[in-house]
Amino acid sequence: MQCPLLYRFRVIDKLPEKPSEAATRGTLVHAVLERLFDAPAADRTAPRARALIPGQWDRLLESKPELSGLFAGDVEGERLTRWLGEAERLVDRWFSLEDPTRLEPAERELFVETELESGLRLRGVIDRVDVAPSGEVRIVDYKTGKAPRPEYSEGPLFQMTFYALVIWRLKGVVPRRLQLVYLGSGDVLTYDPVVADLERVERKLLALWDAISLATETGDWRPRPTKLCGWCDHQAVCPEFGGTPPVYPLSVRPAASGEDGQGRMGPVQAEAGRAVALEGP
Repeated sequence: MQCPLLYRFRVIDKLPEKPSEAATRGTLVHAVLERLFDAPAADRTAPRARALIPGQWDRLLESKPELSGLFAGDVEGERLTRWLGEAERLVDRWFSLEDPTRLEPAERELFVETELESGLRLRGVIDRVDVAPSGEVRIVDYKTGKAPRPEYSEGPLFQMTFYALVIWRLKGVVPRRLQLVYLGSGDVLTYDPVVADLERVERKLLALWDAISLATETGDWRPRPTKLCGWCDHQAVCPEFGGTPPVYPLSVRPAASGEDGQGRMGPVQAEAGRAVALEGP
């Protein structure tokens, strides 16, 4: 939805992207908040959470050695120390938003997957699932950035209703609440979905996959310029910046009359094995 051409670069061309300090810090903070719940409730304190940071950073480096390049040339370790300090502040802020001593998550970093009647498979990873004694489900997602202005809230809300849709199709239960915890700004945003919301997201996903399928067949992946373009690693091969995309690696067919290259007018076709995946940083 952000940019069809970026989707192509990532999913089809598999162009490498440099790790960023912000995204890696988000991964680190998520790992710390997940591991904190391994401790008994009374021990889930801010000092204990901060103490988890060095060990979780070591685990990240072990699993992804390329992350060490983030601080190349940082001989004195000043940048790394400052970066870890920023992670500590994000973790500390969480304790002002939620009380982990009063929480017993049913699931953490939960991988979910379901297949719609059309054959479209949905999968994702949910940060936290809370289940009340009454059986009501709350889906929680941590964001290490700041809460967006209302006009830019559609993306995060779509992500959460995507998760709710998967849970609904898997278990037949509509989550009672969707909760976004923004550690960068100290905001907690909630939304209580209804069946109509999830059905609307399902229709949107089917249309989105139809557009992806058509673009894959025709090779017509168009850039969608936004303010986020300045952060893109692929400016050198993007037409919006005077670049030329790599040779398309798949066979193509001409777009039929009435198709716009993004599939907005094409019918949804059930096709085994197709999938849309979503993971929240």
